[in-house]
Amino acid sequence: MEKETIYILAIESSCDDTSAAVLQGDKVLSNVVATQKIHEQYGGVVPELASRAHQQNIVPVVHQALAEANIDKKLVSAIAFTRGPGLMGSLLVGTSFAKSMSLGLGVPLIAVNHMQAHILAHFIADEKSTPPSFPFLAMTISGGHTQIVLVKNYFDMEIIGETLDDAVGEAFDKSAKLLGLPYPGGPLIDRHAQHGNPNAFVFPKPKVAGLNFSFSGLKTSILYFLQKKTAENPDFIKTHLNDICASIQHRIVTILMDKLQKAVKETGIKEIAIGGGVSANSGIRKALMEMEATHEWRTHIPRLEYCTDNAAMIGIVGYYKFKENDFSKQTVSAKARFSI
Repeated sequence: MEKETIYILAIESSCDDTSAAVLQGDKVLSNVVATQKIHEQYGGVVPELASRAHQQNIVPVVHQALAEANIDKKLVSAIAFTRGPGLMGSLLVGTSFAKSMSLGLGVPLIAVNHMQAHILAHFIADEKSTPPSFPFLAMTISGGHTQIVLVKNYFDMEIIGETLDDAVGEAFDKSAKLLGLPYPGGPLIDRHAQHGNPNAFVFPKPKVAGLNFSFSGLKTSILYFLQKKTAENPDFIKTHLNDICASIQHRIVTILMDKLQKAVKETGIKEIAIGGGVSANSGIRKALMEMEATHEWRTHIPRLEYCTDNAAMIGIVGYYKFKENDFSKQTVSAKARFSI
């Protein structure tokens, strides 16, 4: 079947965004995301509330995706969905819906690994960018994951470094919470950092062997630093917010770049791609571009809309799996922990 006649309806529901997309081959026809605002008042994602919101959103989101793509559901070649990793309650909503729609339409079902999708998002057809060449190194950075992955082909991937505790997105969000910034705080730290001095305050760099990461110690050092400074001056955070954010972001970015540089040295691979929600961070993007200039890396940074959780990235994996006839049975189940 030619890619022009392969239509993939994709569903993503791993955390707190309900998303549906329609792809024609590797081209995105629609990519609809319903973001759940209810979690903001709790300072983080509440799993039970997330799954309830998915149940409310999934039908209208899928309907809108098909409408924007301007295709009838009878033209759909297969249903791709996020099997994991993620919040079990959220995953169950997307999994159940995908299985039911697959049965109803009589089309194949394709289970997708969420983290693999972040990596293959680079292969969505885009006139403004070219996909990485195999083999390449992918750094997947999000609220729940921090990994360096050796990508040999579309389906042969090996994790060569990962966080031992907290993910980088969690480090950003929890640091923001210490500063009194609302959830999600990572983008707010990025915004304030752009107006601050990254060398104003120095936070320690964790000593972690190999290509692995650790961010729990960094969070603790930020907590103690803020406690000490606010005891001396209650207005310290308010008067130094931009500099604090810039310094926190600088340390996190240097941790990521140091490990990535080490991975390049060990593997000899200079083809670099990033993915995941935190790859939208301006400091990380700027550092990658500087590395490209000074270390002769070839860097690949996805469009912002393909960085955060979205169904288009699920659809591109579905497309490549469809070409390999890699389908799932109706007995397939969601997996909260699901390694690449």
